[in-house]
Amino acid sequence: MSQNKSKVINRAEVVDQNFVTFVSNYQASEPKLSLTQQGLNDETVLALFESQVRSRQLDLMARILKLQNKVFYTIGSSGHEGNAMLGRILRHTDPAFLHYRSGGLMMERSRHVKGIDPIWDTCLSFAAAESDPASGGRHKVWGSKPLWVLPQTSTIASHLPKAVGCALGIELAQRSEAELPIPEDSIVLCNFGDASSNHSTAQGAFNAASWAAFQGLKVPVLFVCEDNGIGISVKTPNDWVKANFKHRPGMQYFQADGLDLETGYQQIKRAVDFCRQERKPVFLHLKTTRLMGHAGTDFEVDYRKMKDLEAAEAQDPLLKSAATVINHGLMNASQVIEMYQNIHQECLDKAELAHQKTKIQDLDQVMAPLAPFDAEAVHQEAARTIPNEARLALFGAEKLLPENQAAKHMAIQINKGLHDLMLKYPEMIMFGEDVAQKGGVYTITKQLFKHFSAKRVFNTLLDEQTILGLAQGYGYMGMLPIPEIQYLAYFHNACDQIRGEAASLQFFSNGQFANPMVVRIAGLGYQKGFGGHFHNDNSIAAIRDIPGVVVACPSRGDDAVGMMRSLTALSRVNGRVSLFIEPIALYMHKDLYEPGDGLWNFDYPAPGEYITIGEPRVYHESAEDILLITYGNGVPMSLAAVKQFEAAHSARVKVMDLRWLQPLNESAILAMVAQFDKLLVVDEGRYSACVGEAVISLVSRLNKSSKKGKLSVELITGADSFTPLADAAKLVLPDQQQVLEGLIKLNG
Repeated sequence: MSQNKSKVINRAEVVDQNFVTFVSNYQASEPKLSLTQQGLNDETVLALFESQVRSRQLDLMARILKLQNKVFYTIGSSGHEGNAMLGRILRHTDPAFLHYRSGGLMMERSRHVKGIDPIWDTCLSFAAAESDPASGGRHKVWGSKPLWVLPQTSTIASHLPKAVGCALGIELAQRSEAELPIPEDSIVLCNFGDASSNHSTAQGAFNAASWAAFQGLKVPVLFVCEDNGIGISVKTPNDWVKANFKHRPGMQYFQADGLDLETGYQQIKRAVDFCRQERKPVFLHLKTTRLMGHAGTDFEVDYRKMKDLEAAEAQDPLLKSAATVINHGLMNASQVIEMYQNIHQECLDKAELAHQKTKIQDLDQVMAPLAPFDAEAVHQEAARTIPNEARLALFGAEKLLPENQAAKHMAIQINKGLHDLMLKYPEMIMFGEDVAQKGGVYTITKQLFKHFSAKRVFNTLLDEQTILGLAQGYGYMGMLPIPEIQYLAYFHNACDQIRGEAASLQFFSNGQFANPMVVRIAGLGYQKGFGGHFHNDNSIAAIRDIPGVVVACPSRGDDAVGMMRSLTALSRVNGRVSLFIEPIALYMHKDLYEPGDGLWNFDYPAPGEYITIGEPRVYHESAEDILLITYGNGVPMSLAAVKQFEAAHSARVKVMDLRWLQPLNESAILAMVAQFDKLLVVDEGRYSACVGEAVISLVSRLNKSSKKGKLSVELITGADSFTPLADAAKLVLPDQQQVLEGLIKLNG
């Protein structure tokens, strides 16, 4: 390949040489204004310039060493180094949710805390070294516990909703008994690209911040759109960002030049000061450019004209910064080039050393921070009780305590259980659409607003992404969030807030940050054809495959209370994310075999009683002929079918209610199945990727044999269909007759 052809493709070499040539040939000119007149000083300018050069040289180093397989990430910050000004102006205790082009910002922010070497730390991250302080070698992310930078892997702005939640959490924590981990006047930084600003998740976050501020709530979030005019290969229309954001209600718009320290610094400072003083959301439109392509494998010449590439390179912020330090007599040209080359060598040397550091060696090490579980501590926390005086004050009298009441159905039990948990955890908050004054669509949260006030029980706007984003942000600020998603079908609109954000944080921060929360979700089917798909969603697959998340599904009221106690303890102790699926059709379900028998009402668990995470419930312990495994609505339905079956057959059926759908309790299932030669799995979910499929896959480890011989297996599930209205709903869901027929078939 000719030298000219190489330069056409490798714009990193061009950008590098452009800087050296520019500085070597630069003729100093008299500044129009002094640095003091621009809110700057010598020390600040020199520090910012050095941080910008560090960021640039890390990008260049990554392009060089990726060819030797010593670096595993090449999305760089070149052209965005002006965000170093944000690193200077903001405090290190202002929580930061950063875009991947934040190298300059991180280099400068690191100066706020002694002992941090940002070049070394970044090299460790590039090399996927086990000693990487951000993620422990799991990903190249900008993150730091001492700098309050929460690691993000997002490229599509899915970090914006939790930034809004964090900002609201700063203010909410001050009105609650939560212990705020940062200064009360902190603000939240969230930066992203111009292309990402169009994402529906980003738009939801902007809307939520504006919606809250419009009502007078304090939302100190600084949205920084780093506008380089292109998203990978798609151009952003001229002036689109300004037109889209300048007049949003409740959100203040600022512009700043991220290409020039002398003009941009005061502009950025005004935006930061406004956000901190007024406690209102700010949209800072920061002008940047993109150099060297989207990433190391991106050949811009395939989709950009050469004149456009050269125009972008002519805006290189390092050229203007070099001119500034030379014009103001802070360095001469040779000193600038010497610093530039010294930092280049420093990055290469440290990257070579980082490459030699130990990498993650085995699967256990990879997964160590994914799902921490201190069983004994969780059990102790779940069993911990509070003084009875507080409960008497809430419920009114000894005889009115829920454990002293007659047996009740699930809706009442969950409601009383939530009251008890709110007493136990002063930092616990509940929110979602309709949870406050209305008490939820099914009255599950009735009276909680009255008893605990709007500080702890409140409504949100109708946006599931926002609800789950708020939960994450509140958790960072010391609260224990219990968000509600009104229906399981609505969860899928916001699934990535759990899958890509909440569930991944402990993993990608190597356990340094967590998102404690228990998400309550009303779901599943059997509502007699009412409401169709959105009120009868039985899709569990999209939830069960989220790494690190606990998925629980009670079938009766006392179990629901005991399981909630364990899940809140898990969040409190280990910062875990849990999804608590409440079967809508069982909320008011009272009878088991006959109308009016009341056999599905249960006593409220006494304080301190809980259900161990993963522990199933077993009915008909002495039965030895057939094992039936199920969960949720399948439990009372199967028990009714078993009674009908046993009335006509001598065989006896043991029923296992899984209760915990993810992770499955493999040892308990295998131990139980090993005692039988006949297994019926009843799953109300869809056939494809259902829980029952996982159970059967698991028991295949028994090699189709058990202590009693070859194992016969039957699986009953819902159809691979959405749920229709009216009686047609019965056609897609399992019913008692199908369970009965399955038992008869197994019995032979």
